[in-house]
Amino acid sequence: MKEPRSIYAEIDRLQEQLEDYWDYCRERFEYTVRNGKVRFDQAVRIAHRQHKTGLIKYILRAKPLHIVTAPVIYGMLVPLALFDLSLNIYQHVCFRAYGIPRVRRRDYLHFDRHQLSYLNGIEKLNCVYCSYGNGMVAFAREVLARTEQYWCPIKHAKRIKSPHARYRKFADYGDAKHYRGKLDELRRDLHQPERSSRVQRADSEQRSAADS
Repeated sequence: MKEPRSIYAEIDRLQEQLEDYWDYCRERFEYTVRNGKVRFDQAVRIAHRQHKTGLIKYILRAKPLHIVTAPVIYGMLVPLALFDLSLNIYQHVCFRAYGIPRVRRRDYLHFDRHQLSYLNGIEKLNCVYCSYGNGMVAFAREVLARTEQYWCPIKHAKRIKSPHARYRKFADYGDAKHYRGKLDELRRDLHQPERSSRVQRADSEQRSAADS
């Protein structure tokens, strides 16, 4: 059976392949990202507008259930915004006290789908809302993951679905002998500057080679 480090190194290599594919998609669909902004050629924008569904036609074609449930969906904006505010207060107070680097919110909230010319106003609004909601959850996950790494970095006895990226570092469940040392190690790790995925992948490969 392979060691966890070699498995994680393989996962990182596959993730890098995905990144390469997305770079290919940028070339295929003729857009670039400069200073965080998406750029399409004028000809591409014109072609996109030909696939746009007008507002009136879009509303007339909408399913009644979509219209009825819209206030419920958008009503979630209030608790999301309150959660957003609470998380920012939490990490500014607690992370400063523990010496944990704060999570950069802007790394998780991205708003670029509204720049697509083949979307109408309602579709763009929906995309902005979904970008905020999912970005907020991703931001919250990282804040809570750093909290967990500081206070309780122990893997669960049972398998969990879609663990966060820091979970792989945690101490094994039931490993009482090494837990205290692992706790100190993981707390120190939190104070290290964030590294790019390419650097992390190289480190994983080096550790995997050393273990083999």
